[in-house]
Amino acid sequence: MPRIDLHSHTNTSDGTDTPEELVATAAAAGVDVLALTDHDTTGGWDRAAAVLPTGMRLVRGAEFSCVSDDGRGGRVSVHLLGYLFDPAHPAIAAEQERLRGERVERLRAMTAKMADAGYPVDTEKVFSFLPAGATAGRPHLARALVAAGVVGSVDQAFAELLYTGSPFYVPKADTPVTRAVEMIADAGGVSVFAHPLARKRGRVVEPSVIADLAAAGLTGVEVDHRDHAPDDRALLRGLAAETGLVMTGSSDYHGTNKTIPIAAETTDPEQFEALVAKADGVEVLTG
Repeated sequence: MPRIDLHSHTNTSDGTDTPEELVATAAAAGVDVLALTDHDTTGGWDRAAAVLPTGMRLVRGAEFSCVSDDGRGGRVSVHLLGYLFDPAHPAIAAEQERLRGERVERLRAMTAKMADAGYPVDTEKVFSFLPAGATAGRPHLARALVAAGVVGSVDQAFAELLYTGSPFYVPKADTPVTRAVEMIADAGGVSVFAHPLARKRGRVVEPSVIADLAAAGLTGVEVDHRDHAPDDRALLRGLAAETGLVMTGSSDYHGTNKTIPIAAETTDPEQFEALVAKADGVEVLTG
C-alpha cells in the first residue's frame, strides 16, 4: 500500500531539513506521496520539486495560521492545511505575506520578553537560526534556548516556556479560518483542518465548529496525528462520515525540531485520491 504523508515542514518555515533533505528523508523512509506544508509560505515548493525522485509524488501545500470560534463563546488559534492551490492567487499571496510579517514581529516581541526576564537570548541570536527568506516561528526561539543551554530540546522549550498562554507568549493577528477556507477554494485548492483536537497543545474547538466549517467548504480533517488521543480519532472519524469530510493522516514532520519521524502517521490511498479529485489549482507532481 502506498505510504502517503500529507503534512511536513522544512527550514523554509520551522523545520530543520532543507526542502532537498526533506525529499531525501521521505524517499529513504519509503514515502510514495509527500505533501510539503510549510507555515504561511510556498517558498520551498520549487526546490522540493527539483529533486523529486522517480515515482514519488509531491503535493504542494502550506499550513495557514488561523483563528476560529471555539464553539464555547471564545476564540482559539487553529491551523489549516491548504493543498494544490495557485500560489499566485492575489488573496493567498497577500495574506501569506502579511502573516509572515506578523510572525517576525511576534518572534521579536517574545525574544524581548525573555531577554528582559534574564534569559540569554537576543534578536540577533534568535534570527541566526532563521534561514534567509524563511518564515519565522517560535521554534527558532526554542533552538536559541537549546543552544544557550536553557533547555535540552525544542519540545522542552515549548512545554516549559513558549506554550500558548505562557508569560512570554505573544499572539499574532491570524486569518479567520472561514476566510482561509474560502481563499484556498478560490485559488483552486482544498483545505484540511490540521490536528483539530490536539488537546495537549492547549484549547481546541468543539466538534460542532468542524461540522460548521464542513458546511462552509472545508474539504477534510486530519484524523491520524500524534497529538490525537484514540477517543478523539474515533470522534473525528464519525464526524467526517457524517459531514462528508475527507480523512487524512500525517506525521507533521519537523526534522530534529520534533521527535516524530516522517510517515509515522499516513493517509489512506482512497481518501487521498478523494482529496485530490476536489482540487483544480496546481497538479500533483510526479518524479
